[in-house]
Amino acid sequence: MTSTVSIPRQSSPPDEPLRPPEDRRHVIRRRALTLLIIVLLVGVPAVYLLICADQSRDSGKDKETRASATGLVHDWPSRILRRLYQVDIPADGTYVAYYETNNWKTSRLYVQFSTSNAGLDEFLAGLGTNAGALKKDDVAIGTHDQGIAGWKFAGRGPWSGLTHAQKNPEPTLAVVVDRHVAMRPMVYVVSRTVP
Repeated sequence: MTSTVSIPRQSSPPDEPLRPPEDRRHVIRRRALTLLIIVLLVGVPAVYLLICADQSRDSGKDKETRASATGLVHDWPSRILRRLYQVDIPADGTYVAYYETNNWKTSRLYVQFSTSNAGLDEFLAGLGTNAGALKKDDVAIGTHDQGIAGWKFAGRGPWSGLTHAQKNPEPTLAVVVDRHVAMRPMVYVVSRTVP
């Protein structure tokens, strides 16, 4: 009888040392780290996209609200509008409202705000003028513009106004000041540009 010699099988190549089985805690730690990396790689961009989409939708709603407005909006006009129309509202301005109209011929920004006497001086200085240039009982804003903004310059007062004309493309500003409350004059401005 011939004897057969059985050779044990190797599970790894002969040049690779045999490794002991992985510790259970190490396996759990490695899997947790892998899961964390996947969550970070997928979750963070997904949350970022959701935030961006929400902000974009809100921005669209704000623009739609402004575009559909048919009268004064009780809010501050954007910095771009204030710069474009050269209406620099003083920092202490309250009861601020605005309305913008555009057509192929002219663009107008209607703004109203209450301010202090120092704020009024600051606003007028920004136009290159001062309170001495305001003419008593001069309603510099015409009836057409009053109707669009819903303003009525009749009654209490006292009223004063001025027109700050500039060459194109700079805007022309019509300003009316109501000093019914002496310490907090109400200022009405129509800034008109011709494209």
